[in-house]
Amino acid sequence: MAFELPDLPYDRSALEPYMSARTLEFHHGKHHQAYYTALNNLVKDTPFASMSLEEIIKKTYNDSSKAGIFNNASQAWNHNLFWPSMKKGGGGAIPSELEKRIVSDFGSVDKFKEEFVAKGVGQFGSGWCWLVEEGGKLKCTNTPNGVDPLCFDQTTLLGCDVWEHSYYLDYQNRRPDYIKAFLDHLVNWEAVAGRLK
Repeated sequence: MAFELPDLPYDRSALEPYMSARTLEFHHGKHHQAYYTALNNLVKDTPFASMSLEEIIKKTYNDSSKAGIFNNASQAWNHNLFWPSMKKGGGGAIPSELEKRIVSDFGSVDKFKEEFVAKGVGQFGSGWCWLVEEGGKLKCTNTPNGVDPLCFDQTTLLGCDVWEHSYYLDYQNRRPDYIKAFLDHLVNWEAVAGRLK
């Protein structure tokens, strides 16, 4: 059975003015779809066709002979987490349990946001910045290209796509402004809290 692109959990214009309908049209409708199309072509008639995205990612990470499969499966999975991590009117109050954990592990919500933005801005070229849980602690990380926290057995709580296709139509080269807008106006903190162990 072929992998299928999930629908967005909101209308394409729901995230405006912080993420435009035009960006979602290209980012979800073209880029995310392309990862699914390529993955289906690559895994057809192979054992990978019956695996989950998570299984494929873990089995192909760091295997240069399977780089195409890994890249497309990983990017499909990353975006499957990205879209539900946002909502119309997002970025408000953080659920209390998650907020307590953030304050405990970063010192304050503001310090967490500063570190998250720094990780995203500091990611050279294409990639992602993440809030993950590892060893009972929350931390911010970044990864190149399609690499994600699954590769390191971390629990992924939040990911922000810092590939240029994610923000260039709305923010041009202002990646810091995009990540700040993501945190302050788009993040669905209830969805993030729901991913805590």
